[in-house]
Amino acid sequence: MSQMRSLFGKGHSAGTGDEHHWLSVSDLMAGLMMVFLFISIALMRHALLERDRIKEVAVAYQENQVAIYEALMDEFDEDLEKWQASVDDDTLAFTFQSPEVLFASGSQDLRKRFQQILEDFFPRYLDILLDFSDSIDEVRIEGHTSSRWAPGSTDQEAYFNNMELSQGRTRSVLGYLYDLPEASMHQGWIKANIAAVGFSSSRVVLDREGEEDPERSRRVSFRVITNAETQIRQILDGS
Repeated sequence: MSQMRSLFGKGHSAGTGDEHHWLSVSDLMAGLMMVFLFISIALMRHALLERDRIKEVAVAYQENQVAIYEALMDEFDEDLEKWQASVDDDTLAFTFQSPEVLFASGSQDLRKRFQQILEDFFPRYLDILLDFSDSIDEVRIEGHTSSRWAPGSTDQEAYFNNMELSQGRTRSVLGYLYDLPEASMHQGWIKANIAAVGFSSSRVVLDREGEEDPERSRRVSFRVITNAETQIRQILDGS
């Protein structure tokens, strides 16, 4: 009770006590308002700092994307046409687009011409990856097929058969690259950072009319995924 009196005043016993009571409550409210104000300012400052950190990561991500794309183009620009390949500046996907060069129909075995291309491509590609290794989260070898399968197959059968085929093909590519002499000293990095992924017909290429283009859908891509997303997640988690 004495603590309450010391906080709120002496009560209503006299006029001066009433004034002291209301002044004490006013002071308390003013103090609480100041506390809330300081908390709000601290939270706002934290949010602004967090926003600036995320912005820095986003800017660095964009600059890094451009740098990797330019490095790929500087190295491979003269080879793209003869390999029937392309590099996407947005996804950093290096795509081999000629199905008749890659695999025989329904087969997971690399054609001889594709082996020769990979022998030329991968050591140079790996050198670029290692230059940017600190900012790379993963490199995916992505296999894609058309939605077609044997006549009479259901859509579900075609999808899962093509899934098995696309996964087998990317494993064949990764296995071939892993055994190249030029890759032997970097096999640890390859195992830790390069994955083989089959997408079946989930990402078919469409023509101008919005219809599936079966030939262009059959492709193999090497796609660089940077670690910007991981950095942003760490900021949001307070790491």
